[in-house]
Amino acid sequence: MGATLDYADRLWRGIDTIESGHQLFAQSGLEEVTDGVAFLPTFANVSALATDDGLFLVDTGSEMTAASVHASIREWSAAPLHTAVYSHGHVDHVFGVPVFQAEAKQKGWRAPQVIAHEALPPRFDRYKLTNGYNAVINQRQFQIPGIQWPMDYRYPDVTYRDTMTLVIGGVTIELNHARGETDDHTWTWIPEKKVLCSGDLFIWASPNAGNPQKVQRYPIEWARALRKMAALGAEFLLPGHGVPVVGADRVKTALLDTAALLESLHEQTLALMNAGARLDEIIHSVKAPAELLEKPYLRPVYDEPEFVVRNIWRLYGGWYDGNPASLKPAPDAAVAAELAALAGGAAVLADRASALASLGDEASLRLAGHLAEVASLAAPDDAGVHKVRAEVFAARAAFESSTMAKGVFAWAASESRKRAGGDA
Repeated sequence: MGATLDYADRLWRGIDTIESGHQLFAQSGLEEVTDGVAFLPTFANVSALATDDGLFLVDTGSEMTAASVHASIREWSAAPLHTAVYSHGHVDHVFGVPVFQAEAKQKGWRAPQVIAHEALPPRFDRYKLTNGYNAVINQRQFQIPGIQWPMDYRYPDVTYRDTMTLVIGGVTIELNHARGETDDHTWTWIPEKKVLCSGDLFIWASPNAGNPQKVQRYPIEWARALRKMAALGAEFLLPGHGVPVVGADRVKTALLDTAALLESLHEQTLALMNAGARLDEIIHSVKAPAELLEKPYLRPVYDEPEFVVRNIWRLYGGWYDGNPASLKPAPDAAVAAELAALAGGAAVLADRASALASLGDEASLRLAGHLAEVASLAAPDDAGVHKVRAEVFAARAAFESSTMAKGVFAWAASESRKRAGGDA
């Protein structure tokens, strides 16, 4: 057992914890998990299958990792790349093919083909239309100022709709579509090897089914796909992020637990929607099963269940949250000015926000966030108010476990530190 598989076993058994080394960003060397199948953990993982006709890859890495992915694969195999499948169109998964393509041209090899679901090319088209927006939200989510969003993409040569069976070098490979984190997701099953490549349908974290800054996710269809995968008898689960799951029982358990988490959130949310509840009531009433969130592969270290609930509402209920004041609201700054005037000034609101934040519990921090934001909108040029806002949202970021929440709150704190005259 190599380092990656040993670490995966330690995580499963609770010797190491997911919080001690965020698995979405795990990096170590390429490792052969079974005969002819290699796994390369990077920002987004790459899985490789050796066949008599060349290599088959599931995902290819990001712009930043494309060259290192190629180098790592080449240390394992000198065979040409025959086919690459994009598990979905997120940019951390789809930028490695040009390096292999240039190599093929230089050596006179057949050019590699790329296969993806038919919804993937429209995703690339949308990324071009929303280039600036995607740059902004990813700067905020990952707290990395200056991130630029790509404009040039390697589109697939072949697309499919529901399922597709490939035979490469005598090895059968089955591609299956599922809407989950994205509408263009592909999970890959290699029966001969008992290898299942899940893409981001399994990531060693609570499912990324609620990202507050991204487009619609599909929790119940995601759960159904996980149950289909669990029925296959796979012995190796190679995820889009995180580390492999090895052993048929472990694979089945991980997939079914993830499905159960999504199903619970879906059922609770729909029950309240059908009873006429507002979104506010729903997000504060629905609770993920605690025993599932305690699983080492379902910790809310990236996305979190509260955000999934919002996405379920958006899927079925649209953007109106049930509060009539929200339907055609006054500008936030106008509401903030009225509230500040009633309270005795923005500084009063800021002082109360600071006092609440000092209590350190979740309920107080949530209230503090509201008051700090209202104060800053009412007095946008007040350095003292922004100092409090920075402190409140820094405390909120420190309290949270998910990348999503930490990113938004830390970004808000950075904004106010600048307005208060300090360093970001």
